[in-house]
Amino acid sequence: MVDPTSDIGEDVSEDDAPVCETCEDVVVDEPDHRVITWIDDEEVQSAHFCDETCRMDWDGQ
Repeated sequence: MVDPTSDIGEDVSEDDAPVCETCEDVVVDEPDHRVITWIDDEEVQSAHFCDETCRMDWDGQ
């Protein structure tokens, strides 16, 4: 898996790219890619999304 804090886009294969939490599409070279992070039980968690619409569908915020 690619480091979620790195630039996603160039030279990332579909095998290493994150998957959208809402629609499960592979997020490769998506200019509208969104990532949210949070702390849960003292561990950093993250969720990737194709775009703002998928992010809003996931949590409504």
